[in-house]
Amino acid sequence: MKHLALLRGINVSGHNMIKMDVLKKLLENIEFQNVETYIQSGNVFVETAEENPNSVGFAIKQEIFKQLGFDVPAIVISKSDLEKCLTNNPFFKEKNVDTKKLYVAFISKELNNNALNDLKISQFKPDEAFIDGNRIYMKLETGAAKTKLTQKYIEKKLNVTATSRNWNTVNKLLEMF
Repeated sequence: MKHLALLRGINVSGHNMIKMDVLKKLLENIEFQNVETYIQSGNVFVETAEENPNSVGFAIKQEIFKQLGFDVPAIVISKSDLEKCLTNNPFFKEKNVDTKKLYVAFISKELNNNALNDLKISQFKPDEAFIDGNRIYMKLETGAAKTKLTQKYIEKKLNVTATSRNWNTVNKLLEMF
């Protein structure tokens, strides 16, 4: 079965630096097949007989820690998860939406309807967000570098692990599936 692991917090601002060829070899050594990475920000496809995404993510996290000493959470998603991103993104209901401002935060667990209230989204205007299961769709009018609706904020407020990708990356990853 093919899985996509989204690693959080590698190769960002000089922290947890992992070369993709090193990551690829590391994962092949724990018997993942057809390991393929996309850009330097921790997007890695693996094939394995293991169907449980949490088990795949745990194996990846454990091996990175064992070999490199980095505590790197991995959120593992399927092709159908990415397809749902395309069909469920509420911002596409708007005319002329600027896809350069769209992001998706992938979350480690299903979120309930109260999660949006817990995030207190209204304080981030003009940035907006919608929750859909284990994804948060974001339109960052202020830009990813300036928004206060950060991954760190989401993780703290919702007690989850989160990793975000811009809309171009989401589309490219789906293409690669």
